[in-house]
Amino acid sequence: MRPTGAMHIGHYHGALKNWVRLQDLYDCLFFVADWHALTTAYDEVEIIEGSVWNMLIDWLAAGLDPERSTIFIQSRVIEHAELTLLLGMTTPLGWLERMPTYKDQIEKLSHKDLATYGFLGYPLMQSADILIYRSHFVPVGEDQVPHVEITREVARRFNHVFGREPGFAEKTRAAVAKLGKSGGKTFELLKKRYVEAGDADALDEGRTLLAEARSLGAADRERLLGYLTGSQRQILVEPAALLTESPKVPGLDGAKMSKSYGNAVGMREDPAVVTKKIRTMQTDPARVRRDDAGDPEKCPVWPLHKLYSDAETRAWVVRGCTSAAIGCLDCKQPLIDAVLAEQGPIRERAQRYLDRPALLRDIVDAGCDKAREVARETMREVRQAMGLAYA
Repeated sequence: MRPTGAMHIGHYHGALKNWVRLQDLYDCLFFVADWHALTTAYDEVEIIEGSVWNMLIDWLAAGLDPERSTIFIQSRVIEHAELTLLLGMTTPLGWLERMPTYKDQIEKLSHKDLATYGFLGYPLMQSADILIYRSHFVPVGEDQVPHVEITREVARRFNHVFGREPGFAEKTRAAVAKLGKSGGKTFELLKKRYVEAGDADALDEGRTLLAEARSLGAADRERLLGYLTGSQRQILVEPAALLTESPKVPGLDGAKMSKSYGNAVGMREDPAVVTKKIRTMQTDPARVRRDDAGDPEKCPVWPLHKLYSDAETRAWVVRGCTSAAIGCLDCKQPLIDAVLAEQGPIRERAQRYLDRPALLRDIVDAGCDKAREVARETMREVRQAMGLAYA
């Protein structure tokens, strides 16, 4: 995630709650993409450092656990930059220019000069961020799927160009034999189902078989992964998009919540500030007077009730609003109570790191060390494949 400073409830419900859930299901890596911040904010570097630490505090306060996940800062793992550079040697320029977000961001940020190499190349840096850890899944919303797709294309092209291992066929046969007679036969059938029929289940089953095969070393496992997909040695893993449903959290004016729009409620803002913000939210314009009936579907407060309130409270809001039995301030009070109840534990967890900044830095140092170890292993194989392992 790009460092944008302290986070708001849109970030919490749209991403962080899902991240917390995922760390119980997968071996997760979460990092602050500070180099990505420079692709659009290269003229505002003075805000990056504070934004990084504030965002990390919010992550931990939301429930990310450094004992279960790897939490680090992108620029502290220099291998990200090296892989970005090397992937650029084979990535066609047209792939980057056709990204849906490229022209969209140029239009939205028309006040900035984004005719830069860094901005054009940021999808490739995202690809490097993913590929360097041989990630199998990337949790994204539907609007971010194109970034995962270009990552898959970049990996596929790299494997095609640099995965031409001498003696590949012979080494592959020897690796299949290590699976045993039954395992080898099963693997060949799965390969046939995937390559000839495009059976995605066969691909998943084949990957599982290889992951669980204790008779295979790392090199043989990667060799067979490439063979399974119809290529040669799989140096870089093609990740899949792990689609997650993210609730749309409206801002105080009904538009998308964003700090830049001035309509956000911070994750750990002072309770008095949160209360004032919600009490002064826009409501259904048809309710000019207290006794005017309203329509919750036309009110910016209603989507927040859908997110925070239980069924009984929502039913009370609908009855009271449509009959003018309750006023807008009455409607907002249970919402205020629910938001403050959610934020109380978040503020408490955050205070631990605000009081002990060294603890936060220790967590990041440890996360960077873990990430760097994996990244270095990938880069050793990348350099070897590209003929750069002679130093």
